Amino acid sequence: MGFLSGLFGKKEAPTRQLDHPTKLIKGDMITLDDSFALPPQLKGQQLRVEAVHTYEYERSQNCEFLLRGHSGDAIFLTYVEEDDSYLSLSIKVNAAQVETLFDMAEFEQIFEEPGQAKLTTQPLADTLDDEFGKWLGEDYHQVEFAGFGYFHRQDYRGQKPPQDQQGEAFESYSLVTGQDSHAIDIEVYEGGETEVMLTLYRPLTDIRQYWPVS
Repeated sequence: MGFLSGLFGKKEAPTRQLDHPTKLIKGDMITLDDSFALPPQLKGQQLRVEAVHTYEYERSQNCEFLLRGHSGDAIFLTYVEEDDSYLSLSIKVNAAQVETLFDMAEFEQIFEEPGQAKLTTQPLADTLDDEFGKWLGEDYHQVEFAGFGYFHRQDYRGQKPPQDQQGEAFESYSLVTGQDSHAIDIEVYEGGETEVMLTLYRPLTDIRQYWPVS
C-alpha cells in the first residue's frame, strides 16, 4: 500500500471552479468590465466579497454580496434570475445626498398610499454628476410599496433561515426607470432607520474575471 502510494503520489484536491456570481463566497474577487457605461465605483474595478447576506421574504429569499475595492466603497451585488438573468449593483446614499439628488416633495410620496409615486432626478453639479450620474436614470415610477421581509447578516443559500432568528424586519419600496435600467431601492427598518440605494441593472458579462479565494 505504501509502495502504491509512493508510486502514484497523493491526489490533489480539485480546484474550485468559480465562473458564476451564484458561486461567490467570502474572500473571492471579481474584476468588472472597463465599459464607459459603468460608474467610476465599478468601471474596471477589482472587488472582493467581504460578506454574504440574505433577504428573506414570505415566498422567496435573495442572496446579497457585499463587495469592496481599493476605494473602500461598499457595493451590493445581487444575481437576479428572471426571463433574462442580470446583475443588480447598488450603492447607498445618505439623507443629505438624497435631498440633493431628488425633489423631497416627490420623494415623500413614495411612502404614501397607493404607492404610485413618480420621481425625477434633479440636475446635478459636475462633482455630483461624476460620482452619481451613471447610477441614476431620469424618471422613475414606483413598482413596490411596503413589501415586508427580514434581513440576515448570514449566508443561507440552499437553506431556510432559522425561525428562531428572524433577522432585522423591514419594509421595502422600489422605483424603476421606464427602460428598466436603473432603480431606487428603499428599506425602512423598525425605529425608522431608512436606507436608500441607487441600483444599476447590468448583464452578467460585466464580470470579466473571477478570482476564487485560495
